Amino acid sequence: MKSVGYKGNFRNFKITLKTICMKIYSQLILLVCLINSITTFSQNYPQGYFRNPLNIPINLAANFGAVRSNHFHMGLDIRTNSQENLSVVAAADGYISRIKVERYGFGNAVYVTHPNGYTTVYAHLNKYFDKLDEFVKNQQYKDEKWEQDISFSPNQFPVTKGQLIALSGNTGGSAGPHLHFEIRDSKTEECINPLLFGFNIPDGIAPIISGLYWYDRRFSTYEPGANGVAVKKAGNVYTSNIIQVNSPEISFAIKAVDKVNQGFNLGIYDAELLMDGKLVYSFKIDRIHYNDTRYINGCVDYTKFVRDKMSIQHLSNLPGIKLLNYSSGSDGIINLQDNDIHTIEIILKDVNGNTGRFTTKVQLSNVSDKILSSNKTVSSNESKTIKTENAEINLTKNAVYDEVNFTMSEKPDADAVSNAIILNSPYIPIHDHFTLKIKSNKKLSNEEKDKTVMELNYGSDKNFIKPKWKGDWAEGEFNRLGTAKLLLDKSLPSVTPGWKEGALVTTDLLRLKGSTKIGDIESFRAELDGKWLRFARIKDDFVYFFDEKCPKGSGSHILKVITVNTAGNINTQTFAFQR
Repeated sequence: MKSVGYKGNFRNFKITLKTICMKIYSQLILLVCLINSITTFSQNYPQGYFRNPLNIPINLAANFGAVRSNHFHMGLDIRTNSQENLSVVAAADGYISRIKVERYGFGNAVYVTHPNGYTTVYAHLNKYFDKLDEFVKNQQYKDEKWEQDISFSPNQFPVTKGQLIALSGNTGGSAGPHLHFEIRDSKTEECINPLLFGFNIPDGIAPIISGLYWYDRRFSTYEPGANGVAVKKAGNVYTSNIIQVNSPEISFAIKAVDKVNQGFNLGIYDAELLMDGKLVYSFKIDRIHYNDTRYINGCVDYTKFVRDKMSIQHLSNLPGIKLLNYSSGSDGIINLQDNDIHTIEIILKDVNGNTGRFTTKVQLSNVSDKILSSNKTVSSNESKTIKTENAEINLTKNAVYDEVNFTMSEKPDADAVSNAIILNSPYIPIHDHFTLKIKSNKKLSNEEKDKTVMELNYGSDKNFIKPKWKGDWAEGEFNRLGTAKLLLDKSLPSVTPGWKEGALVTTDLLRLKGSTKIGDIESFRAELDGKWLRFARIKDDFVYFFDEKCPKGSGSHILKVITVNTAGNINTQTFAFQR
């Protein structure tokens, strides 16, 4: 009996020892994986190499990958406390390799190339540091052109970490004072998520989930569209009632935001979709090239984004998505082969690892019949030409992300020299440019053709271009859908001064407000007493900040302004003032 007891105890001891060893081994494996992960992370993205580009704590208004109109947000938007002209400093040693001056986009921007293979970008600036600002100004006067895109050699403008390079502002496509900051791979020019480089931004808040949607993937995601699911919060987990679906092929999309301690709504960094514990789809926003940024329109429910101002991100790939370094797993389409109840889990993470979880159940019931699309269907990876009596649209194979039951029609328009051409719907995205041909509804002389513009109205705004003519057909290119028509424009563009004629100007600038009846002011030239004067384009205004070209006490001056609109109409105006 004693012997049997001893053997039994020894057997139990061996089992216990084996269990302990296995646990220690598994913990060691996890530790090694963690060390390798940290090492790999550090090797890919050097920690602490780049400093805060401002001299105030980083307070984010937008993060990398956030959903924007027709693009991912490609950097960090750092708040400047609603102020302009804060010091912007180099994030690390390097040299200024490029500057841009443009009306929209970045406004005034500085690019700094660093020896570790990265380039940092600083945008919406008011002013460059003195030496660089003087260089740019001289180039503008030499070219007699305000907009600039200048590249520099490494020895022209070297900078050290923390050196002043510019003053923050609100230029370009900016809706308020802030600094847009990017980190790019210098070779590939891909933008990389700056939060992967170890900036100290306190964040203990998990992503917040407010909506779930499912789509019948036997059809396009555009028709019949999203089916909403009510979301409720239970402790730290989001959930819903069992989702009853009438299709064996479905996909999901999530409405969610990330937050940092400052409270702004940021974009989702990392998302995973699992069914019955198995990964179905995931995306992670680490790096994106500007060539690919428009794919955002296929990563979100575009209809809801444009029409309802809602940011809903697909947890699946649409057929026309060709976005690298974004998603993994399968295409995200769930095939329900039975009527069993299945567990769905969605896991959202920010860069710091704060995690939001959604769990629910899904069940297939009452399968509906699939309806065939019409013969005007446009599919991804397939070019298509669609015609009406007086119009033709040519879509490339990259035009659509998902199948579109494309309709095209025309109706009379009393204000136009063509019918109004209705191109499907402005709530359907187009990835690249398409060619549109419209026939005029009356005989136009060559002079009239030269004064005709093509308008595209997509609801929230309008685009105007100068078309090319082939006989009675005008041809142009757009990358959005809406209603197009031809307009004969004989009106003149104009500018209105912000001072009374001949008055003494005591402010530090001259401001001219531009206006056109149709289209935009495509060309602007100002001459002070016969010599080109540097006016900046700020939204619809033209602004000249007084410098040595027009010092105080210089007496009376004549400002000559020449503007050209989209149709090519030219207007010359003169204004007098004293300084």
